[in-house]
Amino acid sequence: MRGRLDATDDGPAPPPAQGPVGPHCARSGGLPGSRSLVAMLSGAWRSASGAIADDAAGPGATITRVDQPGDDYALLDAGDGRRLERFGGFVLDRPAPAADGVPRRLPGAWGAAAGRYERGIGARGGAWVPAEALPERWTVTIDGLLMELRPTPAGQVGLFPEHAAVAAWAAGQAAAVADARGRPAAVLNLFAYTGLVSLALARVGARVVHVDASRPAVAWARRNAALAGLADRPIRWLVEDAARFVARETRRERRYDGVVLDPPTYGHGPGGGAWRLAEDLGPLLAAIRPLLAPGPWFVACAAHATGMPPGLLAEAVRGALGPGAGAPRVLELALDATSGARLAAGWAVLATSTPGEALR
Repeated sequence: MRGRLDATDDGPAPPPAQGPVGPHCARSGGLPGSRSLVAMLSGAWRSASGAIADDAAGPGATITRVDQPGDDYALLDAGDGRRLERFGGFVLDRPAPAADGVPRRLPGAWGAAAGRYERGIGARGGAWVPAEALPERWTVTIDGLLMELRPTPAGQVGLFPEHAAVAAWAAGQAAAVADARGRPAAVLNLFAYTGLVSLALARVGARVVHVDASRPAVAWARRNAALAGLADRPIRWLVEDAARFVARETRRERRYDGVVLDPPTYGHGPGGGAWRLAEDLGPLLAAIRPLLAPGPWFVACAAHATGMPPGLLAEAVRGALGPGAGAPRVLELALDATSGARLAAGWAVLATSTPGEALR
């Protein structure tokens, strides 16, 4: 599957499809799977009500909400199916299906947007208007990391701000693993996009394998590493299908102290196949388990699917990782706007090995 530059992370997932999927998808490469996980995740799309109960994360799990990432980003308002954000010196107006049916808190603020992304126009199904309103690229600082942003034809800018919390957690876990093992943590970052998580890991000394199927996304991530002063850190930059890479690493008996994955809800592969989170995440999670070194280890799995109950995602992760995993923490990927609005952006499940699991 192509990387997140072209993937879809907003709105409900399409109905399950039959047949083969593309080369960035969990079913490629002959990965093992779990029918129960597939059925459980697929059923989530049909049964989700959108409400979040106090026990929504499942037994033993906890929900923690995301704080504003700060630095050069701010969510200013959200409503009427759109989001108003400040990225450095530019205010952008973009679609946000999670804000459908919600009134805007600050209607007068939206006229300040330098650029507005409109779906359903242009040769690629969407375009920025006015066409020349935004520069080709600019930089912002997120959690102390300098990142390059660009307005893409798909309406993205190269950064998912809510992922700053996932990056910070993964970096903290990598540092703790390094202290326990007496060596740098080895971390695999799948669907790694433009590198926010990879750079946060590298900054604390981790040895990172950055995998994304999009060549432009990996090139973008390498530019970000240079901007952040981390170009000389031990990061392997791979333009590779995530599932095939996992299968190959398993055959090689490679082991990692941590795995981070941020798959899209839905995406098309270059061969015409499709990735569907509800169907394909379970087999990929099952394939990742053999890559984890004997404890301590950690896994972070994000899903930008606001209609998926967090307990289903937590159970998928817990079931795939087995008894060696402790109770997962469920992170609500939601941003609070300065206007008082709240924008849901999915969930992340954060899992670690149980304290009693022995070191190698």
